[in-house]
Amino acid sequence: MNTILIIDDEAKIRSLLSRIISLEGFEVFEAGNLKSGLKKLETSEIDIVICDVKLPDGNGVEFSKIIKDKFSTVEIILLTAFGNIPDGVLAIKNGAFDYITKGDDNTRILPLVYKAAEKVALNKRVLQLEKQLDNKQSFESIIGKSDSFSSAISSAKKVAVTDATVLLTGETGTGKEVFAQAIHHASKRNKKNFIAINCSAFGKDLLENELFGHKAGAFTGAMKDSKGIFEEANQGTVFLDEIGEMPLDLQAKLLRVLESGEFLKVGDSKPIKTD
Repeated sequence: MNTILIIDDEAKIRSLLSRIISLEGFEVFEAGNLKSGLKKLETSEIDIVICDVKLPDGNGVEFSKIIKDKFSTVEIILLTAFGNIPDGVLAIKNGAFDYITKGDDNTRILPLVYKAAEKVALNKRVLQLEKQLDNKQSFESIIGKSDSFSSAISSAKKVAVTDATVLLTGETGTGKEVFAQAIHHASKRNKKNFIAINCSAFGKDLLENELFGHKAGAFTGAMKDSKGIFEEANQGTVFLDEIGEMPLDLQAKLLRVLESGEFLKVGDSKPIKTD
């Protein structure tokens, strides 16, 4: 069951909306001003807010941004006695689900509530999936209790908050990529791309193209410019698995990336900066 908060300083309007909406099976709360509305949001699990634009202690359009900043899954329907385009535009920009005029749009209330409820369900599902993904990629997901394992995790956590290049060593299957993902996840780069590539899975020319990309016309079939992983992962993280298998001349080009943050696309003479 979705919970709905009606914020309006007119008791008759609150009562009417509350009755209409509760008859549809929703749980309804009421507030006469923004202060008491915010308190209700902080103490109860509210899904949808129906809020008047002009209230004794503030403006509903501005309040929409406060709600979305604090309660990202809540959807807001704004009611106004005198609708105008600038307020409507600002309301949507601030995160309101819709902005409607009292009286003229009464028949839209229930359909909007149902649509907003669908959006709330989607918002919550996205947050749940993001949380599951966060847990899967974090250091907390790495299981191991030995002293050497704990020491490795401690070192990885320390390096995650820096911009240092990291060397992970270990036998095949011991979890180097898992550690790399956890380091990326714990770093300030975690909103950008994490790209992994196995250096032993490609021949020299193909690996160079995968790493650095190419310019149009660099070779037969290169019809347009292509980005390599160092460009795709700019400000993010690249994990080079089996780096010891990389051909020596490519290792020299990789060294340039590590030392100067620059590389050349295949067929290009203009350096590209990457972080």
